[in-house]
Amino acid sequence: MEIIDQIGRRVNVPDDPQRIVSLVPSQSEFLADIQLGDRVVGITRFCERPRDWFYSKARVGGTKDPDLERIAALKPDLILGNFEENTKKTIHELEHRYPVWLSDVKDLSTAYAMMHDIGQMTHRQDLSQQWIANIHDQFEKHSPEKTGLRVLYLIWKDPYMAAGRDTFIHSMLEEAGFENVLSDPKSRYPKLEFEEIEALKPDLVFLSSEPYPFSEEHIAEFQNYFGLRALTVDGAAFSWYGTRLLHSAKYFGELHSRIK
Repeated sequence: MEIIDQIGRRVNVPDDPQRIVSLVPSQSEFLADIQLGDRVVGITRFCERPRDWFYSKARVGGTKDPDLERIAALKPDLILGNFEENTKKTIHELEHRYPVWLSDVKDLSTAYAMMHDIGQMTHRQDLSQQWIANIHDQFEKHSPEKTGLRVLYLIWKDPYMAAGRDTFIHSMLEEAGFENVLSDPKSRYPKLEFEEIEALKPDLVFLSSEPYPFSEEHIAEFQNYFGLRALTVDGAAFSWYGTRLLHSAKYFGELHSRIK
């Protein structure tokens, strides 16, 4: 069947794919949660959830540099990727050999659309709709109030890199009741010198647990040397756009309690 993916590409997907390779951690977790364990044959080394998959499934390299020979050996009939997490070069090489469906998740609505489409492709519509409804209910139930706090969300160190407004993380900051201190609507993940961070004058600096593993020592660095209030945050709650979202809304409420 022909499916249009989230970047508008037409993809001929088998009616009932049986050998799926996932190149995106959050989508791998979603595949597990809609009970496709027997049909997923390959994942990346960053697909750490569920843990039993990490140890039992074939790993095909990273999200940016998958091993094409390992993928070929798995004989996939569907590859699931993401416009941001996988490189254009990788997708170009794969799409000439296999059906490659790409997500492009910017916010909750496109996250729901991703789950719906994968459920449709894999004949797991009922389960995917159940997850979507449960996640929606959690955001309705735990929707935090707006704080008015201007936040700089850092994802990397040496150099410092922040989440800009054209990212899923930005949309989650807004869902969590915070304002992104970066104002450029087209900004993605800009590199920042510390002088630039100081000039932004954020009320809070969020130090994400991933991809860079910020820790308590980095909090002390920001607070003691630069006079900025900082705290570590669960990167998965802000950046994993699959079924992990079920826990994000409640986590955002708990984060408010930490800040008060």
